[in-house]
Amino acid sequence: MFVGGRVVTVDAEFSVAEALAVTGPVISAVGSREDVAPYVGPDTRVVDLKGATLLPGINDSHLHGAAFGMSSPPLSLDLSHPAVTSLADVGEAVREAVGRVPAGQWITGHGWDTGYLDECVADPSRLPSRTDLDAVSPDHPVVLYSFSGHATWVNSKALELIGVDRDTVAPPGGAIVTDGAGEPTGLLHEGAQALVQNALPPLSRQERADAIRSTLTTLAGLGVTSYTEPGLGPGGDGIMRGTMGTETLDVYRELLAAGELTARVGVLLLPTGMASTSEEFARNLDALDASDPAGGADPRRLAVHGVKIFADGIVPNKTAWMHEPYVGGGCGSLCVGGEIDDERVAEIRAMVRHAHAAGHQLGVHATGDRAIDTVADAFAEAAAALPRPDARHYVIHGDFLTAHSMKVLAAHDYGVNMNPTIKWTVADMEEEFVGAGRAAYAWPYRDAIDAGVRVASGSDAPVTLPDWRQGVATMVLRESKAAGRVSGPEQRIALAEAIRTYTVVAAWQDFADDWKGSLEPGKAADLCVVDGDLLGADPHAIPEMPVVLTVMDGRIVHDTLRD
Repeated sequence: MFVGGRVVTVDAEFSVAEALAVTGPVISAVGSREDVAPYVGPDTRVVDLKGATLLPGINDSHLHGAAFGMSSPPLSLDLSHPAVTSLADVGEAVREAVGRVPAGQWITGHGWDTGYLDECVADPSRLPSRTDLDAVSPDHPVVLYSFSGHATWVNSKALELIGVDRDTVAPPGGAIVTDGAGEPTGLLHEGAQALVQNALPPLSRQERADAIRSTLTTLAGLGVTSYTEPGLGPGGDGIMRGTMGTETLDVYRELLAAGELTARVGVLLLPTGMASTSEEFARNLDALDASDPAGGADPRRLAVHGVKIFADGIVPNKTAWMHEPYVGGGCGSLCVGGEIDDERVAEIRAMVRHAHAAGHQLGVHATGDRAIDTVADAFAEAAAALPRPDARHYVIHGDFLTAHSMKVLAAHDYGVNMNPTIKWTVADMEEEFVGAGRAAYAWPYRDAIDAGVRVASGSDAPVTLPDWRQGVATMVLRESKAAGRVSGPEQRIALAEAIRTYTVVAAWQDFADDWKGSLEPGKAADLCVVDGDLLGADPHAIPEMPVVLTVMDGRIVHDTLRD
């Protein structure tokens, strides 16, 4: 039983109670202390919250769990801001790694962002180069992933091992950046990253398991009890050494069987990668369906909910399709541009139709207003051809959701999965590419909720850290990471609305809002306790409020609360 704090139920009225009782894996009572007293027995643990806030367990509805673990220390160098603030810092981190690992072993790192590297900020034409890494690692191959996942930076030794030189042709949907003399600079964009991925030693099952375990430990400390792994399948076999590949789903099943999953995991299948034909997509999806990907797993612990498709993100250096031209033409912290043709639109529509007809929920990666409109219309077309009640399709990212898309999504009770911590991270840079007006509008939470669209939030880790507290603060404040500048105050939402995006709406995305996502009798005992009064706190202080207790399915998985 929990007493002595604020029990934020996140029910339909967002009511706040005094106490909550748990019996086994289920919430048995919520209300006053007197209401829950009958559930106290001789073996009951009575937890005095001492003014802390009890919430439903947090549901990060877009988080690459295995990839996050592989990209985090100790499995990878942390090159994110503020761990590094310059190219020189990156070089020093690599130099230290060279001193620790055996000769010839690959050195990996993750999180670099030119928007936070001093040399690149001072001179936007100054991009990371193989020569920066060669100076500190001439013999160890080095591969460093950008924070966004759209670019990889390697040294000359890595280029030599993967066989990339001035004559190498980039794969479809990729780009090998070259200098004025035509030589590779060490930057690989989009599909060209597969060149290095395919050359890296394949991940073992043990490495995959260790990566997931690392993520689960981090999430337990943040109060996260559910997350969506947005894309596991053959389309991910060449992404981050296969962390998004088919074998990772097998490892999840093994961890479930061993009782090691301390968070509930929902999965989107990934039949193909970014650049694929509808025929390849259909063939791979049909094969996945025939293989029974869920594999008899406990659907409340590990469930395959649907299928992921990439609408955009396949044009070299240009990932977001927009109706109007961009202000700039480069690709910095926010990769931008915009090319779309009738053939690609037809492919997207065909993939959506096939997955919809096969009975799957669809999560479609779409950034840029034109891409999002294309996806929303494809959803509507598929639903008109084959009506399916409660399909719960959704747009992934939805950064420039339009009034048209909102109307279509709301009419079909479809959703959008937004990423507030990405907004927080890039807000200071995006004006350079999209202009002040569009930058302020990006991730339009207020408009989407007002339009009746189901809005869930996710971190997209490892793109950003899976810290829902920063996400909530960003939705309420709309302030940027680097300068604290307000970006789009008209898109602010209330604290209660922000919390819903990480709880009950995220549970809706999982087809699970009838049994998790709020603190109500009969629902799963997935709980998060934050030290202090979350509802009364200054939003600026929320990211620093400690998570002191996490409970999943009635089992304590993180506890620093002192009775």
